[in-house]
Amino acid sequence: MAKQSKGTIGVLTGGGDCPGLNAVIRAIVRRAVMLEYSVLGIKNGWLGLVKGMVEPLSLLSVSGILPRGGTILGTSRTNPSKSESDMKKLLTNLKRLKIDFVVAVGGEDTLGVARYLAGQGVDVVGVPKTIDNDVEGTDQTFGFDTAVSIVTEAIDRLHSTAEAHQRVMVVEVMGRHTGWIATVGGLAGGADCILIPERPTTMDQICEVLQKRHGRGRVFSIVVVAEGFKLSTDGHLVTKDQKLDQFGHVHLGGIGEVIGKEIEKRTGFETRVTVLGHVQRGGSPTAFDRVLGTRYGVKAVDLIEEKKFGSMVSLRGNRITSVPLSKAMRRLKFVDPELVRTAEIFYG
Repeated sequence: MAKQSKGTIGVLTGGGDCPGLNAVIRAIVRRAVMLEYSVLGIKNGWLGLVKGMVEPLSLLSVSGILPRGGTILGTSRTNPSKSESDMKKLLTNLKRLKIDFVVAVGGEDTLGVARYLAGQGVDVVGVPKTIDNDVEGTDQTFGFDTAVSIVTEAIDRLHSTAEAHQRVMVVEVMGRHTGWIATVGGLAGGADCILIPERPTTMDQICEVLQKRHGRGRVFSIVVVAEGFKLSTDGHLVTKDQKLDQFGHVHLGGIGEVIGKEIEKRTGFETRVTVLGHVQRGGSPTAFDRVLGTRYGVKAVDLIEEKKFGSMVSLRGNRITSVPLSKAMRRLKFVDPELVRTAEIFYG
């Protein structure tokens, strides 16, 4: 006689895709089956709950997905809390589909909706995900290590062509509000100047660093800039267009070109710009992100088993723990000033 399920867990992945998402999904299913829960995969983030798009997840359906990038469930930037009608559909579908518990895997926006639902009495658990590493309440998010590895490899490759042609290479990386990827990737790749949202800088200061380096015989340079960096003289974000997503975010991009043109104009140094863009999100996750995602997924189901709803899985040191969703995202997690000071030792 088959054992009766303790209930059904619905799992969704929202926001930007991220290496390690499939590791989380796989771990949730493995741990849930072990603890006698059923699992439904919710398609395309919160949109899946609004439209009732789900599929059963089994040990077979998650077999072999650990090394895959992206997410087998799909994702979206749907914000149901903006529409009373959408929120009503979401809550209705939770009952209709007999989903007892929800695991929301995402960044500040996705988990913001989870926090709202927790306040409405939904039994929800959050798993922090963003390559930007800017979610408060955890030491590191999965996906960040992979993104940094990709940036580091790109800088390594650009070093050789920059040196051969005696150029300045400007590398634009992701980082809307914070400069974690730029700082850690730039430091690991040996960048000569790193520009991040936390540290507005003038063009004069940027050019001074490059001219100092040039003056001591190093006739090539690597400048890493986060997409959300603002020049302190104007304080404006550079955007590709004025469209907003459902969470009110503009489409960033182009600050690298602005910086590159100004460097060449002011210094006379030949300058080229490389925008890494969505390359940073793609591909197979690193070993670190596979393990971290796995540990997060297991802990999410354990929190359900322990009835610790309204919680977010968290990494503290090397320990997996949890924090209340209400305390996890009160503000962004900015780059540690000590890390910035370390990077600045190698400027010029």
